[in-house]
Amino acid sequence: MEELAIKLLAEGIQKKVVSPGKGELSTFPDGTKVIFHYRSSLCDGTVLDDSRTMGGRSKPMELILGKKFKLAVWERVIATMREEEVADFTCDVKHTALYPLVSQSLRNISAGKDPLEGQRHCCGIAQIHSHHSLGHCDLDQLQANPHPLVFTLELMEVLTPGSFRLDIWAMTDEEKLEVVPQIHVEGNALYKKGDVKEAAEKYHNAIACLKNLQMKERPGEEGWIKLDLMITPLMLNYCQCQLVQDNMKAYFKRAKAHAAVWNETEARADFAKVVELDLSLGLSVAKELRAMEERIRSKEKEEKGRYKSLFSYDSNVLATATTG
Repeated sequence: MEELAIKLLAEGIQKKVVSPGKGELSTFPDGTKVIFHYRSSLCDGTVLDDSRTMGGRSKPMELILGKKFKLAVWERVIATMREEEVADFTCDVKHTALYPLVSQSLRNISAGKDPLEGQRHCCGIAQIHSHHSLGHCDLDQLQANPHPLVFTLELMEVLTPGSFRLDIWAMTDEEKLEVVPQIHVEGNALYKKGDVKEAAEKYHNAIACLKNLQMKERPGEEGWIKLDLMITPLMLNYCQCQLVQDNMKAYFKRAKAHAAVWNETEARADFAKVVELDLSLGLSVAKELRAMEERIRSKEKEEKGRYKSLFSYDSNVLATATTG
């Protein structure tokens, strides 16, 4: 391990193990899939990105080694880690120059956007010197004035080649064209089951895949038109999912409002509609119903106590008047 650390240091990378992993170090052949959480920071501790909080969900990064990922240093340092290991890697500017572009794509993905949105049709180095805003002040500053960065990585899982289905971005153009119809069918099945959120993600991934291919075609030409015809039904399905989810959010908010003012019948009707639109929210709705029922019981108990006190007071007044 000491020899490896010395080698990394010579490459402008300083490794600090935060928590040792388990098992033997993998050989990491090309095609290996690694799943890991990351936190990217400036050397003063300012956090740029954190996979555990981006987009409001804790979703780890998935990377296929040997596919020429834009931030090559991540592949380099991952290959020095064991499963479940956590380590800090302080990397010189020569390794981090392209990070603003990578970060922009990761932020787009976490926000449900096309990962290439906002990027121009040129190589990464050309974009760095184009003075084109990335839409984030911190990334614009880092692009204009590159700094060394600290990457804190937690390697969660290592999957050997052939033991998993490739992510869309890791496929060849031919593989993407073959898999999109399959993803479309999977999205339709999820929608029919009532899993609208997952269906929307399927449609979105397929659209992003086709748009990526479309960028390589000249607008208006046969290849571009063919891809556009494939995008249209997916886009319609995706929009339908968004409409359903928007309606679901409106019903959910109204149900909570009814519950807050003791409109039990109306609240139950709206909560039932929420579950009808998105089955995955069944547990959340059940929790809200339990909370409403508890408040109702508490209110009824309080009212019974109030009435009991009132009747007791009336009886005392009557007794006093009688004896007087």
